[in-house]
Amino acid sequence: MCAAGDPKVSTARPIVDTKGIRTPAHIQLKLKKLQVQDERMATIERDNRLLSSKLSDIVQSKGLVDHRNHYLGNSLNADKRRDELLQITQQNQAIYERITARKSDYRRQLWLDDWEKAEHRRDDIARYPRGAVNKQKSKRRVTFAGSNSEPSETSSERTSHSEINTDQEEDVEVEEDQIDENISTPSE
Repeated sequence: MCAAGDPKVSTARPIVDTKGIRTPAHIQLKLKKLQVQDERMATIERDNRLLSSKLSDIVQSKGLVDHRNHYLGNSLNADKRRDELLQITQQNQAIYERITARKSDYRRQLWLDDWEKAEHRRDDIARYPRGAVNKQKSKRRVTFAGSNSEPSETSSERTSHSEINTDQEEDVEVEEDQIDENISTPSE
């Protein structure tokens, strides 16, 4: 057996390496993480500088805040859009002129003639023609002596009133004839 104080035992090294592989330097440093952290800190410092300059401006301007935006929006695409709009307007104008200059292919007179023929056929087929209602209405107005002008009436009301009035006139004439006969013949 070996003695406890044997120097060979204390300096002995294992034959099998059980340490594992060494970690590469690029994994230990993590450069991307450091870069992102530096960018974040730079952004924070820039924002802090802007805020401090704004606060100093507010302090120097006695608390008045400039809240108006007096800048013009400079569009890099404005000229191109304006040119496209002009081109579209010119094309629309040309199309409009072509449309208005062209004669119509529709013949309106033929349509009207066909419509009149269709109406004539419909009236021939119909049991009660459409124009019969208009022909029945009387357009003459009967006025009596001593009567004031009355408000205008429809033709159907006028015909019904005139028929009634003519019947009343006939009754009045018959009664007058009877009275004349009674007067002319002596009563016994």
